[in-house]
Amino acid sequence: MSNNEVDLAALLCSKICHDLLSPVGAINNGLELLEDESDPVMRDRCMDLLADSARVSADKLKYFRLAFGAAGGFGDEVDPAEARNLIESLIGDSGKITLGWALQADALPKKAIKILLNLALIAKEALVRGGTLDVGAEKGDLGIEVVVRAEGVKIALDSGIRAALDGTIEQIDLSARTAPAWMTRELALQNGGDLRISPPSPTELLLGAIVTA
Repeated sequence: MSNNEVDLAALLCSKICHDLLSPVGAINNGLELLEDESDPVMRDRCMDLLADSARVSADKLKYFRLAFGAAGGFGDEVDPAEARNLIESLIGDSGKITLGWALQADALPKKAIKILLNLALIAKEALVRGGTLDVGAEKGDLGIEVVVRAEGVKIALDSGIRAALDGTIEQIDLSARTAPAWMTRELALQNGGDLRISPPSPTELLLGAIVTA
């Protein structure tokens, strides 16, 4: 493994730790409150907090395991329903974001699913005030096409993430925040495809990728 690969792995680990810090911290806080609380009603609330935080932590770990890691090995095909379940768990049930799903394939190569999950994560995080997240993929003549669209009152996409997606950032300049986007673009390029991003817009973000079948 090259130094660049080690650095990328370290940045992805930092991203995972950052995103898990809040729900895991909430579990710790809930345990501390539970230890000192004697009121039955408050203890029930503490248990609800613990259960919710544990669920969020587990959902994020499952998401990152497939989006960043080698879950099940390399080269396997994945049922898109698994990806949909992961994205739905990431969105949660607050009602702020509505998921639109349009996948025609019964199974997709893991490399396409990884790209889909990473683009969905980027688009979801850009919907800072909620909105609609549309995810689609299909097998075409050129390969597997993946499209993710976010639409909402406000789209906030970090300039570093945009640079990582459009290929105008060097790997040496990556951070934990931008590494997943850079990895996603590289994954598309290394599999005979490409990744495209729509021009800046305050209300819409369109991400597309293609990889060879």
